[in-house]
Amino acid sequence: MAVDHIRYDLLTQEAMRGVVRRVLRDAATKGLAGEHHFFISFSTRAPGVKLSPRLRAQYAEEMTIVLQHQFWDLTVADDSFEVGLSFNGIPERLTVPFAAIRGFFDPSVNFGLQFAEAAALSAHQGAAQSTLSRTEVAAGADSEKSQAASDVGHKSLPVSADTVAPVADTPDKPAGGAEVVRLDRFRKK
Repeated sequence: MAVDHIRYDLLTQEAMRGVVRRVLRDAATKGLAGEHHFFISFSTRAPGVKLSPRLRAQYAEEMTIVLQHQFWDLTVADDSFEVGLSFNGIPERLTVPFAAIRGFFDPSVNFGLQFAEAAALSAHQGAAQSTLSRTEVAAGADSEKSQAASDVGHKSLPVSADTVAPVADTPDKPAGGAEVVRLDRFRKK
């Protein structure tokens, strides 16, 4: 397996966090449009998360907040957002770094993003490097490179279930109104 020196996994996570940042900035300046509202799950133990001791005791690992009708003073910085919410009639101010977010969902349009934790990304990269070392020792660098090239067509990107058309028996034919394009079609043979 080839080592990803570019770290596409981290770049993808940061790009998805950029979507959340942009949506929250728009909500902070223009308000929520139409029926849009957001469920945001985050790790309460992540560095930079600010909660009252009462909320931290109640949500020791993870918390999901809803930004819909009753929130105030939403401010969005490059690395975090702050918002006022009421919990059982008690107003609270939360600070959530974008790196702490585990999930973002807008049920009005059935759109969601799931984020990998930093530890999972590091473990994935470590496993890839470990596999590469064993492969190079056992089979030599040339066979490892050809294996990595053949694996390219079998990778998949994270997408919403609503955007994926079922795969038909014939791989290059449209299914469900959308065309499924396979990377094998573009690979040199």
